[in-house]
Amino acid sequence: MKRILRLTSIVMAVGAAAWAQNASVPDMATPREKHLRNVHQLTFGGQNAEAYFSADGKKLIYQSSHGDVKCDQIFIMNIDGSNQHMVSTSKGRTTCSFFYPDGKKILFASTHLASPECPPKPDYSKGYVWGVYAGYDIFTANPDGSNLKRLTNTPGYDAEATISLDGKKITFTSVRNGDLDVYTMDADGKNVKQLTHELGYDGGPTFSPDGKWIVYRAYHPKNEQDIADYKDLLAKNLIRPTSLEIMLMKADGSDKKQITNLGAASFGPAFAADGKKIIFSSNYDAETHATGGEGNFELWMMNPDGSGLERITYSDGFDGFPMFSPDGKKLVWASNRNGKAPHETNIFIGDWVP
Repeated sequence: MKRILRLTSIVMAVGAAAWAQNASVPDMATPREKHLRNVHQLTFGGQNAEAYFSADGKKLIYQSSHGDVKCDQIFIMNIDGSNQHMVSTSKGRTTCSFFYPDGKKILFASTHLASPECPPKPDYSKGYVWGVYAGYDIFTANPDGSNLKRLTNTPGYDAEATISLDGKKITFTSVRNGDLDVYTMDADGKNVKQLTHELGYDGGPTFSPDGKWIVYRAYHPKNEQDIADYKDLLAKNLIRPTSLEIMLMKADGSDKKQITNLGAASFGPAFAADGKKIIFSSNYDAETHATGGEGNFELWMMNPDGSGLERITYSDGFDGFPMFSPDGKKLVWASNRNGKAPHETNIFIGDWVP
């Protein structure tokens, strides 16, 4: 506990210094980013990602590894970058955090019950792969990290959880039935329902503002070699995220539609605040109509039927995990821009220009 408090005080001091630094810097939108104004950097150093707004638009919850924090833990900060502090256990690895709409609880996945140590990094001898660690379960806690409660208790990966705006339903990804599929459950973890059944990875689900739709990412291997490769990796708790398309379905799992056909790695989809657009990240290259390379991801926006594709960010490296503020006036995302070290990823926030 002393170590956690020490880390927290260090991080809070860094957050205050970061905000002082942030306040004096110019707009960090690049010239072609016409939908973004007054872009500011909120974190400085390490790996920071998946920052999501509270329902009142005043706070962000995100995952970070930096300094003494060797693998991702959950942090909360104000939207000006101040008061950065850890709210997870400091043990294991965490991912995919979210506020409950009433602000009284937070939601995240953690491996700390499986082991207090960081899980081993994926074996990149098989190419670029993600670890879908079997130790992940989904937890709730008070916003200060107290009153930790486990929502899932099944063998294998349970993570990628988000909650509907009415606070009634959680959607998440699980391997409990032998494949990576999207599920829903009540906000207290009861009444679990499997929504996807196709062979392959279905994940990263997020509700529409009215709770009627779920947007997610998917990879469904078709030929024998791809199927064998997917199954072999999954048996080792790995996936290869180099080919992902954006999917849409009703909240009961019906009416599934593939809404991108970009032949790239598209992920992190989220609805705009009014539900009329979907924003996501992809390494799609509009000039070659294929992947733009593993390293260069940009934010894109489209209509819910996949039409009207428009590029939002123009910045070398990674731009991903976008989320609009509840009033639709701000966008938060993770980016490599202005990094002081290779592959450094920080949280940025900007005003949205329709």
